[in-house]
Amino acid sequence: VTRLTGMLSMGVASGVAVALTPSAWRLATHADPHTLHLALVAILFLLLTGWDEARRSGRASADRWLVAAAVVFGLSVGNHSLTLLLALPVGLFVLSVEPRILLRARFMAVCAIALLATVVAVYLELPLRSGPFEAPLVYARPNTWDGFWYIALAEQFRGSIQDPLGQLPLKLGSLATLAAGQFGALAPLIPVGFLATAIRNWRYALLSGSAMVITLVFNASYSNADIGRYYLGPILWAWTWLAILAGVFVEQLSGVPDADARPHRVRGGLASLVAIAMAGVLLVPTAFDAPRRAEAADLSHDTGARQWVDAVLAEVAPDAVVVSWWSTSTVLWYAQLIDHQRPDIAVIDDRTRLDLAYGEATDVIARFLGQRPVYVIRANARDLGLVEALFVLEPLESPVAAGVYRVIGARGAGG
Repeated sequence: VTRLTGMLSMGVASGVAVALTPSAWRLATHADPHTLHLALVAILFLLLTGWDEARRSGRASADRWLVAAAVVFGLSVGNHSLTLLLALPVGLFVLSVEPRILLRARFMAVCAIALLATVVAVYLELPLRSGPFEAPLVYARPNTWDGFWYIALAEQFRGSIQDPLGQLPLKLGSLATLAAGQFGALAPLIPVGFLATAIRNWRYALLSGSAMVITLVFNASYSNADIGRYYLGPILWAWTWLAILAGVFVEQLSGVPDADARPHRVRGGLASLVAIAMAGVLLVPTAFDAPRRAEAADLSHDTGARQWVDAVLAEVAPDAVVVSWWSTSTVLWYAQLIDHQRPDIAVIDDRTRLDLAYGEATDVIARFLGQRPVYVIRANARDLGLVEALFVLEPLESPVAAGVYRVIGARGAGG
């Protein structure tokens, strides 16, 4: 934002605003790849706009900015495949800055190699940490061909895209509600901010605007996981637009001419004072709403997972097998591998049973029943019903250890 407006105060204000936006603040307290995605996207856009500026300034080192952007794009792809939605926007931006760049075959090859080498380097962790440098917990056995592509292509999330262009009025209404929750009173100004961006810097508007549209269409059609995490990129881009709009007001109020020279003109004297004041105005909705946002983001008193796992592990018999699923498996694995609790039990996750060729959850139960104590946790009533149809279950005594059952035995023919 400082580069796009020439105003450090506006860059600081928009940075603080992004950090204190409800979704960004909430996710910053989680071990989640989306916050890293936000950082990498911000760095990527910084490098791309730096390349644009360097080229227009005629600097000999301009190409290094684009090579660096290719490396960061590769890192971002390795962190989260949501980055792939930015491929077209980045391509359009590069062509808008240098329309004849495709004729520079050697330079394009350098950028392509930088990107691909980075992606390969990141994904090499999968086979290495499941093979010669095996991690304590390996998911889907990525040292095998099928296991690697299962993770790399996010096979478990296929089928989650539904009717991208359907129910548009409902989706637009939901988007407006989301924007109001994230930006408060500034939400109606976001389209105005984009218009100001398009007038002031049409190349950046092309980059951020196309990224915004593609990401929002994808998010509105994606029905898996905590979808709020997928809006960190749009939050970042919207704040850049609002900051540029505020920068336009600064220019008008301080009488700064020639918007193209903006990064070099808006400094010192009246312009700086007006910029600082406008940056403060930009943060007013955030300041008023900060206590509520802080309370919502503060999960330091949410000890439900700790209470649950302690209660479960206190009742599970020695040398037991726990047939579990993702949301509870991760808690149990954490207790075992990080807190070193109950290394004697075996957590057989829905993915683990596939990796070990154990079959369905009921097959795992039948395999160990009579040899070791067996417990079962299922994701929903339907899955639990499939187990109850074949086995007699008894819930754990503690009411805190909800959803965990000991398998007493197989049902008889008339059971």
